Amino acid sequence: MTDFGIDVWAAQKFRALKGLRVGAIVNPTSVDASFRHLVDLLHEAKGVELKALFGPEHGIRGEAQYMVAVDDVARDRVTGVPVYSLYGSTYESLSPKRQWLEGLDALVFDIQDVGARYYTYIYTMALAMKAAAAAKLRFIVLDRPNPIGLERTEGNVVGPKYRSFVGLYGLPTRHGMTAGEIAQLLNVHENIGAELVIVPCQGLERHHLWADAERAFVPPSPNMPTVDSALVYPGMCLGEGTNVSEGRGTCRPFEQFGAPWLKSDEVVRALSSLDLPGVKFRPCAFTPTFDKFKGQSCEGAFIHVTDQKKFQSLLTGIAVFATCYALGKGQFKWRDDAYEFVNDIPAFDLLCGTDQVRKGIEAGASLETLVHGFDAERKGFLPLRRKYLIY
Repeated sequence: MTDFGIDVWAAQKFRALKGLRVGAIVNPTSVDASFRHLVDLLHEAKGVELKALFGPEHGIRGEAQYMVAVDDVARDRVTGVPVYSLYGSTYESLSPKRQWLEGLDALVFDIQDVGARYYTYIYTMALAMKAAAAAKLRFIVLDRPNPIGLERTEGNVVGPKYRSFVGLYGLPTRHGMTAGEIAQLLNVHENIGAELVIVPCQGLERHHLWADAERAFVPPSPNMPTVDSALVYPGMCLGEGTNVSEGRGTCRPFEQFGAPWLKSDEVVRALSSLDLPGVKFRPCAFTPTFDKFKGQSCEGAFIHVTDQKKFQSLLTGIAVFATCYALGKGQFKWRDDAYEFVNDIPAFDLLCGTDQVRKGIEAGASLETLVHGFDAERKGFLPLRRKYLIY
């Protein structure tokens, strides 16, 4: 069994925080092996003064859907501690305000990441690190395993033109790092300069999968219910940049996709012909309860990962949406409204970190052409990554 950072410090009764005024950046995943929430543990810890809570996208209790602004200031209903939102309606709302940090000595970050560069919690962490550095506060990361593993990396490095809250720094699509490792990398490589403390997991090894941790998976956001969802997410999140349903509003988001104008047998036949590694496709139909095509019957496919070590999530996701484009007969559309505070670049390009994939799909390019150069970018990132690995 793996002890997460929260378990390590809980066993020590948070003595490293004794005498400090603390703020905590948390969400529903911020629990120890006994499901005790960090907020409650800090509130009860002798000598620790819990002064403020900060909630990322989806809020502290996970009550908000994706891209939904959270109330600026509230109070935790259990402890009464003030809660400040780090996800509002503007880019500026993503960072802690200076006045919120007044009277604090340290910020503690304890949120489960899922291993894809689109997932916004690592950027909440980075922006909070910057604010902590400016306010001369200690920044502490209670580390957690990466649920989709620490060995495999995938994809290109997001280009400077395409930086956004789903790709704020030059990371590959699947980074194969923990939040603590990313914090170390960004603190140095991006010149954040925070007084950074990482509380590592105990018993975690680089080859471990989530099952090796022997821990329940607490959904880190409303549409990330299982480890299986997280595994396909680095590819299937690209659906947010299209009018194809990525399964939101169903019980298996990201694992299934579809649209009213697709035929499941055609989709499965086309994808199966690509012989993608570690994955099989099953015809399926579903009716979303919200988001795209709410109340409409959709046909598409369910993604079954047959070999996690061989499965390439990004390659699979690109193949899925290239296939949907080809079979859409003109009904496939790219999302063209503002996405994650950017309104002049297509959402699909922001997620891909380049316009190469979208333009290639429109031109009918092969799958190999769509990802040309990605592996070279990934390999170029590895020496930098290696400097900051903990496990």
